Amino acid sequence: MLVVVGAMPIKPELREEALKVTTRMAVASRAEAGCISYRFYASLEEPNTIFAFEEWESDEDLALHFQTEHMKEFRAALAGLVAGRGEIKRYEIQAVGPLRY
Repeated sequence: MLVVVGAMPIKPELREEALKVTTRMAVASRAEAGCISYRFYASLEEPNTIFAFEEWESDEDLALHFQTEHMKEFRAALAGLVAGRGEIKRYEIQAVGPLRY
């Protein structure tokens, strides 16, 4: 499984539009083959920072995701909404299970 985590600073005056754009992206992405989960979250401490959290079954599924029309539309819309450079990380997960403490 792959996990993709990102953070995007959003222009404060365009926050509502950013929430609409990210919601559309999440809904479309969750319908893709190989998508386990796809969500966006707003930071409690920095409300104009939006986080992405995605889980994919394989590299192939993630690669196909980047070729979709909704990804192209999302990138175009996001270009006018961000207030700076975001950060995206990809993690390969070998095992998943409950947290034991």
